[in-house]
Amino acid sequence: MILRKSTMSRIVEEPVPGRPPYFWWLLANALALCFAVISWGICLHVFGNPEIPRNYEILRKIGRLPQLKHYTALDAPNGKLLDPKGLYSQFSALTGDPLVRVNSQLARNYLTNFSRPQVITYIEGDYQVDKVRKLGRSDFLPAGFVIRGRALVKPDDFTKPAPFPVLIEYVVPTLDTNAARHFQPGDILSVKKNPHCAVILHVAREVEAGEQMVCLTVIPIAYGPYCVNDTATITLEPPVEVRPASGFPIFKP
Repeated sequence: MILRKSTMSRIVEEPVPGRPPYFWWLLANALALCFAVISWGICLHVFGNPEIPRNYEILRKIGRLPQLKHYTALDAPNGKLLDPKGLYSQFSALTGDPLVRVNSQLARNYLTNFSRPQVITYIEGDYQVDKVRKLGRSDFLPAGFVIRGRALVKPDDFTKPAPFPVLIEYVVPTLDTNAARHFQPGDILSVKKNPHCAVILHVAREVEAGEQMVCLTVIPIAYGPYCVNDTATITLEPPVEVRPASGFPIFKP
């Protein structure tokens, strides 16, 4: 009897080929590139939009707050100049998202020294003072005072000025907060492009006695001596730090 060795086929599993060394190099570089792009985008967003309270706080913590320029009436940026009638015509119809976009641009212009100006509007006209109060740490400006007034407009050349549906919050940036005593309810605040350069910071809508009103927060950007009358002078200074989280208007409805 002849014994034969049975030949059994042996199935040998080949090892799974490993990833080449350059795979991990490419992966690491791709992740680093993604991180760089995301970081670059975040930095552009934070530095380019300081009007957003979260971004402003980030800039404050890292010591990169925007420094507001010390303008004068001669070197203030060019912009549109509107009287109360023009202001009402320009802003009375703004609501919803368009109003939000305009307000963002107005605040961004101010905080970035009008580096990319799109909407710069100065105001002029006569406004009857309604309220005056000092500013504090919970306000947009930590020092100074704010005057709330209503526009007065002459219907024609033969009648006296009458109240017009435009309110302003005239923010006065000064370290001399006691200077608010120079303005009393009933006084007339006359605003002109030169020398005040009062630029719009925020636009809001209010209802007063059933009448739709345009409420504008404005701030003079021509710093230095500000003559109130023949005997009083206030020194205006650009604020070192503001508080975007406080919101507008300053006189809450």
